[in-house]
Amino acid sequence: MTVAFVVPPPGVPSGGNTYNARIAAELGALGRPVRRIEVPGSWPRPGPADREGLGRELARLPDGAGVLMDGLVACGVPEVLSPHADRLRIVTLVHLPLADETGLSPGVAADLDARERAVLGMTGVVATSRWAARRLADHHGLARVHHVAPGTDPAPLAPGADGVSRLLCVASVTPRKGHDLLLDALSRLDEPTWECVCVGPVGRGAYADRVRALAEASGARLSGALTGADLESAYAAADLVVLPSRAETFGMAVTEALARGVPVVAARVGGVPEALGRGPGGDRPGILVDPEDADALGEALRRWLTDPRLRERLRTSARRRRSQLAGWRETARAMGAVLDREGCR
Repeated sequence: MTVAFVVPPPGVPSGGNTYNARIAAELGALGRPVRRIEVPGSWPRPGPADREGLGRELARLPDGAGVLMDGLVACGVPEVLSPHADRLRIVTLVHLPLADETGLSPGVAADLDARERAVLGMTGVVATSRWAARRLADHHGLARVHHVAPGTDPAPLAPGADGVSRLLCVASVTPRKGHDLLLDALSRLDEPTWECVCVGPVGRGAYADRVRALAEASGARLSGALTGADLESAYAAADLVVLPSRAETFGMAVTEALARGVPVVAARVGGVPEALGRGPGGDRPGILVDPEDADALGEALRRWLTDPRLRERLRTSARRRRSQLAGWRETARAMGAVLDREGCR
């Protein structure tokens, strides 16, 4: 049976959009057809017309149909899902709990959290890391939450620049991704021999303006969104990948770095330690620092820039970790098993 996959329009590059696209493609390659249904709207807080549009799409699906829904669409509108929860086999894919997005007022966060709880209580639930699955189960009182981690494509080892100085951050410029912390940390470094490139969409507004100013002051460069060969080139030139997020359910940039043998410095948040993992010898292929701590982040970067033994140890562990990374076909098989268990046959 074809599975309907309800997603927001892809828009700017993001981990969630990549996950959705790859899952749909790989499930199809495994003989499990997927029909993408893109629903426009300002999710997770859509206007009336967008709510009605989603309701119409769900109403068109036959009784018993299997439906995988991106949590960004599903979790904010329990009143739209409720009329269809008993007749459809709905599984909600939570990329990020709604209230974990930074910059929300307490009232908005509480409302989104309550809406998400209502939705997840009436559907199957799958998260993108073990950590996120445990958190959703504990926070919302759910008996079962599946987890299906993102896959990683095999990639050649990154030659890097000089093995030391090229730093790369791959993340959309939003408060949750912590570019301000990274640029603050860089501005405190005495070591002049570094270059930092931040790859990711840069939006409008006060935070984006602040990050632009910090980048100019520190000497870092904002490249904007890169895809395809341009993104591959950015990873290939990297000596170290940095992810200073304030919240993260997994952290696909971490495994993308490790697939190329590039060590990582990242905030110890959410599923990032799970993504970073440990090499066959038990060593971490990177450094984890406390979130929201520009001093700790700066010290980790200083150690990387000044300690050749540390660099060699992390680089060796990162290269060993490559062989442990699961591919997208394995991810699709795991998602197919979840859909089966939830009755989406």
